[in-house]
Amino acid sequence: MSIPSTAFRGRAEKTSGSAATHWPPPPDKRPAPKPKSTLFTELRFSGGPLCSNPLATKFWRFSMAKVAFIGLGVMGYPMAGHLKVKGGHDVTVYNRTAAKAEDWAKKFGGKAAATPAEAARDADFVFVCVGNDDDLRSVTITETGILAGMKAGAILIDNTTASAEVARELDAAAREKGVGFIDAPVSGGQAGAENGVLTVMCGGDEATFEKARPVIDAYARMVGLMGPAGAGQLTKMMNQICIAGLVQGLAESIHFGKQAGLDIEKVIEVISKGAAGSWQMENRYKTMNAGKYDFGFAVDWMRKDLDIVLTEARRNGAKLPVTALVDQFYGDVQAMGGKRWDTSSLLARLEKK
Repeated sequence: MSIPSTAFRGRAEKTSGSAATHWPPPPDKRPAPKPKSTLFTELRFSGGPLCSNPLATKFWRFSMAKVAFIGLGVMGYPMAGHLKVKGGHDVTVYNRTAAKAEDWAKKFGGKAAATPAEAARDADFVFVCVGNDDDLRSVTITETGILAGMKAGAILIDNTTASAEVARELDAAAREKGVGFIDAPVSGGQAGAENGVLTVMCGGDEATFEKARPVIDAYARMVGLMGPAGAGQLTKMMNQICIAGLVQGLAESIHFGKQAGLDIEKVIEVISKGAAGSWQMENRYKTMNAGKYDFGFAVDWMRKDLDIVLTEARRNGAKLPVTALVDQFYGDVQAMGGKRWDTSSLLARLEKK
């Protein structure tokens, strides 16, 4: 039976044969709902729909899962907290600096482990969020790494922004262990992690993704499967390409306006409501205009990400002249002492005397 699109805006008339009926039917005419079965029978579910996608009835929230989180940096620390508090899961953490793991456990009521393997032991889901490809390998495929402790049937979710190559390596290593794998880099920065509203770009097989999504939802506003292993990382690369160009354009616009003697606040109030508007403009122009650059993703991290992007572009033949140029500009910001400034500090480079 085909449901007209108007059914989602209100009651729509629908003909069946010669009789006219209405869709949806009045409440007293609707059949009693059938008992719902959970999508995955091997784990426990509460039967409640996901907050992020209430119409997708095939997704159900876990009543509780055993979860491990490896890497408690500015992103991982609050993400693990959301898994414990919002998700209601039994969470064990590991961090290279043990004191930070103990601090997290004290704050959120979880547990701290001495090694990644120990944290991952008996976990249903293991999350990892570290710095780069080498860091990722060191906590996953070593003797004391995550895969050494994971049980068959568990799922490894990698939130690190890393290369598509290492994602495929980990997918293959996980398969050998009978473990599922999702590469799931995030966007939204420290504020998004703290507020639990990250965008998560996933790569992996659909069945594994559907099992992982209800747990990922604890720290996400948007979660999407982009394709097979590595596709999440490639999507994050596209995200960073967009951001690099947008921030440089915004920096040049504000610099131009200042040089022309315009009131930047008034100008942005107008142009942000038109085609020039963007998240970067809405959320960064005030701090940029004030010359303050301590409000987001650090330049060092952006250069790491752009190196991954440009390496992949050399491999697949993509032409990225603007991205390559902005990467050089961020190198100038580093040389100015702005390694830990946020990415909007491209303006500081233009204003350097």
